[in-house]
Amino acid sequence: MMELDRLLEKLRMDHLEAQIDAVCEQAAKAQLDYKAFLAQALETEWQGRYQRGIEARLRQARFPWLKTLDQFDFDFQPSLDRRQLRELAGMSFVERAHNVIILGPPGVGKTHLAIGLGVKAVEAGYSVLFLTLEELMVRLAKAFHENRLERSLQQLVYPKVLIIDEIGYLPLSNLEASLFFRLVVRRYERASLIITSNKSFLDWGEIFNDPVLATAILDRLLHYSTTLNIKGESYRLKEKRKAGLLGRTNLIASEEQEVTT
Repeated sequence: MMELDRLLEKLRMDHLEAQIDAVCEQAAKAQLDYKAFLAQALETEWQGRYQRGIEARLRQARFPWLKTLDQFDFDFQPSLDRRQLRELAGMSFVERAHNVIILGPPGVGKTHLAIGLGVKAVEAGYSVLFLTLEELMVRLAKAFHENRLERSLQQLVYPKVLIIDEIGYLPLSNLEASLFFRLVVRRYERASLIITSNKSFLDWGEIFNDPVLATAILDRLLHYSTTLNIKGESYRLKEKRKAGLLGRTNLIASEEQEVTT
């Protein structure tokens, strides 16, 4: 009869193998029957694999930092609909390949919400990739000039959730706008996009240097989507004020400058 350690190794139950003594000890103390012990042993292995999968998908997502929805200060941004966000956190939008658009001035927590939803997607077992618009454009333009655009687009269609951060801070060239449109078309009704922007939809014609193209992009993005519009104060300015670094006059000037950037 094959030894238990050897069996666990052949079955690649690494997590159970590492904890088998503790599992047996707990089962003995609880006086579990054979079926209950087997269930506990297999659950130990599954939990280990689940956690390892989360860690791998978090690395692949390339988040600039980890932020969860639980860490978001909803009291500071009362304009957000918590019920709507709870619904999004259930990940049904990913199952339906719908999009999420997060709008608001700089510093109000758009990226935090995008990452928080991305982390929820990772925990639910979905593949996620985070890119700023600048990173995305560099990647696509490089692929275009090296005649491997098709391959690059295929790679960007693969993640179930693609987060594109910071749309609107810099205008795009005609080529970049065209490449962005092609990506949106590829992912349309296939996989979800989470997009953050400091510009209202009315200003997207300026971002893409072409009102007609911007309309075509928005038509596909908004067909199946949820829009979160944050109208609150900048977190960064709040922290400066708390630290006494800004007087009221300076604070107002800083807020006006930040909203226009």
